[in-house]
Amino acid sequence: MKIIEIEACCREILSAISRIIVGKDDVLRQLLAGILANGHILIEDYPGLAKTLIARLLSEALDLTFKRIQFTPDLLPGDITGSLLYDQREARFEFRRGPIFTQLLLADEINRATPKTQSALLEAMQERQVTVEG
Repeated sequence: MKIIEIEACCREILSAISRIIVGKDDVLRQLLAGILANGHILIEDYPGLAKTLIARLLSEALDLTFKRIQFTPDLLPGDITGSLLYDQREARFEFRRGPIFTQLLLADEINRATPKTQSALLEAMQERQVTVEG
């Protein structure tokens, strides 16, 4: 794809989302740039100002899988990374993926989680890998 085609595609995506989300054009542009750069984005805003909706719309527009994790004090690292479950019929352990295995993840209220759970998220973000059961 040529740069001019990518630019036209980005304008089309931003235009479509701007019909639903009004007054956040700069935010939308920065979010799209962050996604295209394969980066991580911190969104800070007051409650109820469409952060989840924006992330969901961007994932739909870009045809990305989307998951949201609400971080709480009782959330365990395995709750986000997944865990090994024993399958009695097959007599073996099977890995069940957690919500971290997605293309676009909204991690809400990270500060409420325990340090171990935060570390599991940060490992996935920085190293682009997940440590399970260890």
